[in-house]
Amino acid sequence: MEFLAIVFIMGFVILVLLFIAVYQIKMAGMKVNDFWTFIKANDTLDKLYAFAQRYEKISPQQQVLFLKEAETVFDAFDKVPDELWEEEYQKYMKILNKYQSIKVLRWKEAPQKSKKK
Repeated sequence: MEFLAIVFIMGFVILVLLFIAVYQIKMAGMKVNDFWTFIKANDTLDKLYAFAQRYEKISPQQQVLFLKEAETVFDAFDKVPDELWEEEYQKYMKILNKYQSIKVLRWKEAPQKSKKK
C-alpha cells in the first residue's frame, strides 16, 4: 500500500514538473514543438561541427547533405530566443561559415557544369 502511494506521489510530482516546463517554454514565446526541434538540432549542430572540423574537402554528395542538415539547424535555431543558444554561438558560426563557403563553391561550379552539357 505504501509503495502504491509513493508511486502515485512521484507520478504527480513528475506531471507538475512537466506542466511547469511547458508553461515556461510558452512564457518564453516558443511552441513546445519548436523547443523539441531545437533540442534535436543542437545535437545535429555538434555533429556538423565535428564534421566541419575534421574534413576540409568533401564530395558533392556530402556537400548536399551538409547543406540540408545545416539549413535544418538554422531553421530550428531561428525559432528560439538567442539566449538559449549563446553558448553554442561559436559552433553555429563555424557551421554558417562552412555552409556559406560550400554554397559559393557550388555556385561557382554550376556555370562550368552547364557549359559542359
